[in-house]
Amino acid sequence: MADMGFARGGGAGEVAPPPGNAYCCLYRSGQGGTLGEFGDQMIRAAISWGFCACALWLLTALPARALDLTADEQAYVASHPHIPFCVDPDWEPFEIVNDKGEHQGIAADLLRLAAQRAGLSLELLRTKDWDESIAASKAGRCKILSFLNQTPKRDEWLLFTQPLFVDANVLITREEHPFVVDPGSLTDETLALPSGTSIEERVRHDYPNLRIIVTETEAQAIDMVSRRKADMTLRSLIIAAYTIKKQGLFNLKVAGQLPGYDNHLRIGVVKSEPMLRGILDKAVASITPTERGQIVNQHVSINVQTAVDYWLLAKIASGFTLALGLVLYWSLKLRRLNRELKRLYHTDPLTGLHNRSHLNARFEQEIERARRHGRPLSLLMIDLDHFKSVNDLFGHPTGDKVLVDFAAIARDTVRSLDCLGRWGGEEFLVICPETDIEQARQLAERLRNNVRNYSFATGRTETISVGVASFKEIDDAQSLTHRADTALYRSKKTGRDRVTLADSVKDQPGLV
Repeated sequence: MADMGFARGGGAGEVAPPPGNAYCCLYRSGQGGTLGEFGDQMIRAAISWGFCACALWLLTALPARALDLTADEQAYVASHPHIPFCVDPDWEPFEIVNDKGEHQGIAADLLRLAAQRAGLSLELLRTKDWDESIAASKAGRCKILSFLNQTPKRDEWLLFTQPLFVDANVLITREEHPFVVDPGSLTDETLALPSGTSIEERVRHDYPNLRIIVTETEAQAIDMVSRRKADMTLRSLIIAAYTIKKQGLFNLKVAGQLPGYDNHLRIGVVKSEPMLRGILDKAVASITPTERGQIVNQHVSINVQTAVDYWLLAKIASGFTLALGLVLYWSLKLRRLNRELKRLYHTDPLTGLHNRSHLNARFEQEIERARRHGRPLSLLMIDLDHFKSVNDLFGHPTGDKVLVDFAAIARDTVRSLDCLGRWGGEEFLVICPETDIEQARQLAERLRNNVRNYSFATGRTETISVGVASFKEIDDAQSLTHRADTALYRSKKTGRDRVTLADSVKDQPGLV
């Protein structure tokens, strides 16, 4: 297979399958829930699977809803009786082309539903693999690619609908491998990925610490993990669950998730057909989360034996009761573990403050809020003066104690609405929402005085330098950070133990 589910992901959206079905719950947990929530959802799923079966039967009886197409769009549909489309012929359970030449799978049913709503008649152009489908699309022989990720390279010849389906990507490891809190902290770990996927370049860029092992197929990647030839692979949650169940690879587990690597699978339409994209976009928007959940469960489901075997039923009931108890036990255990993992992921281990990862995410949110609502926002960048000399003269344990004490002082000084964190080394950051430049300067001065008056373990007066910058409409996170950093540099350059305002003509010195 030339491309994978996770290689086609990207964008935004959410799928909320109907409650009560085991696989719906598995899918939802991959949308950002914790492993503990996954256990809870499995319990609810097992109890209410009968409800979901009834709901699915009722949904199949619902009539398809016609779209509100413009006159031009209606004319387009009428003048295009057959629209060729290409697929990945070997991407189960998302889509396959069977021996009869029929397009089947989750993607097939979703595309078929969208086409039905739009009144379009689609004609499958058979290809031997995904690479040939891509080539046919570029050549204009097929107008539609059924289920893929939007990337800058594909934007060169395709227009994309909104996401037709959303699925999480997860890290798959062997059972004994520890859970992965932060992939960036791993050392000397190998990640198996099929060649030619859009995810490979992104992972190489975001996680240079991981060693990529390239395989020819997705199946080879997961087989290498199973046989201890690689530490992990990255796969769509749906495909991972389907493959592990189908192939009996119960020595594998879901060990983590890469933030922001969800699959946002869309319909791609050649650029020469913008009206077709618009029609399909309306059709995709008309598909409800419940309908998506119904389609998923038609392809990833439990086979029920029709003959009544009471001895077998008794054994199944006993096994189910035991499994339910185990799920409950692990749900509670994993919930506690995930709370701790989440805390560790966002926390600096030495000072207990927010780490850089959390600061980056919060900073982007506050920048967007300030820009959208026209609210003030300021930033304090702080550096402990002459900190290197603390380590050199008193040793690193004392240096660590100084950092911990400073964190406590800063935590007691900043306000509840501020976001305080360790930026790196002896540098700290305070994000100050609803705060103009003068209010931020006053906060910085209070912090500077509190540090100067504290009795540190060094037995000497320790001081800080602070750079303060306030948000402007032209700012993004990088430019605002740069201005605060420049102001901090001026504080260091002009004598330390002072607060400097970004873009100010005159420094704001403290005690020197």
